[in-house]
Amino acid sequence: MNPAANVAVLFGLVAVATAAGLVWRASTGRVRTISSTDTVIAVSELSAEAVAGSGATLLQFSTKVCAPCTTTHTLLGALADEIAHVRHVDVDVTSRPDIANRFNLLQSPTTFILDARGVVRSRIGGAPRPSEVRAELARILTAH
Repeated sequence: MNPAANVAVLFGLVAVATAAGLVWRASTGRVRTISSTDTVIAVSELSAEAVAGSGATLLQFSTKVCAPCTTTHTLLGALADEIAHVRHVDVDVTSRPDIANRFNLLQSPTTFILDARGVVRSRIGGAPRPSEVRAELARILTAH
């Protein structure tokens, strides 16, 4: 291969990798609303000490070796303390592959926002964006 072709291939690979990174960055941490009401979660089944919120529950799935999980835990805990009728539950799935498989968890942290009945209303892959979580909680609590 000639040097010009090598440079062109290299630039092409860099462009594809950059585009993939930008797409991933734009989608991670975004709240995705779930239209189906089929998935109902009793948080007490996932963690013995867990208590669901009377208005909404921020259900975080974490692993022991996840750096963003710590900041997500702090953020969601603060939101739950600040907003009435909202609780934060953090479930470590490191040794619970059954939970990861049941909910199709492909990254950590993954957060579900549950309504008062335990219905999954939203899903967030990656570290959540605070403004989006607030807006989604407002939507769920208003409908409650």
